[in-house]
Amino acid sequence: MSSGAADAPFIIIDASDQRLYLFERNQLKLEFPVSTSAIGVGSAAGSNRTPLGLHRIAEKFGDGEPIGMIFKARQPTGQLADIQTKPIKGDGDDVTTRIMWLQGLQPGINEGKGVDSHARYIYIHGTPEEGLIGQPESHGCIRMNNTQVIELFNQVPVGTLVDIVK
Repeated sequence: MSSGAADAPFIIIDASDQRLYLFERNQLKLEFPVSTSAIGVGSAAGSNRTPLGLHRIAEKFGDGEPIGMIFKARQPTGQLADIQTKPIKGDGDDVTTRIMWLQGLQPGINEGKGVDSHARYIYIHGTPEEGLIGQPESHGCIRMNNTQVIELFNQVPVGTLVDIVK
């Protein structure tokens, strides 16, 4: 059996059903609920929408940090979030636990001037608002339950393809 692109893990995020699917060797390996943008999909800079299309995980941050670690500019702050498991909206948009920073791969769609997912700081990350996972609530990123974002983070290398669909 040869290894190669067909064996590499890849992720599909379905904004319609608020689910993330991890495939490995073309088999569904893991499935998680997520939260994409509260105001829908779109790629325009400043839109706070979740961009569609093919991306790759460009960088990963947070390996070894405790659950709930709050990040600012991809650096751990030393503060732990109060994880809310009830469906209550907080007053912020804290990035917690792990970060997988996405880079768009489709010029004019999610890569390049005015639509660039990497320049928009689009991440897959943990959130203190776990009670809202499964419904659109983010400011553009893909939010996950903190223990599940660790599980995903540990399964996928930098370079993993991520297709965001609706």
